[in-house]
Amino acid sequence: MSLFVVTNVHSAEACPSGDKEMAPMLLQLLSQPNASKFGVDIQASAVLDGKHTLQMILEAADTAKVQEFMSPFSQMGSVDIEPANRCETVVERGRC
Repeated sequence: MSLFVVTNVHSAEACPSGDKEMAPMLLQLLSQPNASKFGVDIQASAVLDGKHTLQMILEAADTAKVQEFMSPFSQMGSVDIEPANRCETVVERGRC
């Protein structure tokens, strides 16, 4: 499994958290049972206060799985998927 850092940015107007219909759907989309359907394991997630930015650390076999899992979020804003490694990995190999 590979590690990925994902950033989703949306506008204040497209923010799903304050929408009574979208908010429950958002939580369902971000649930581990839903992620598992795509072969994705959610390691961590956080929303930057006041920034309309969601950041996630995900594990998956490849970028395609992460893209598939994150596809609903591209309807609300940008989705940036970056390959990453754990600190232990970069220390073992001696470089970032």
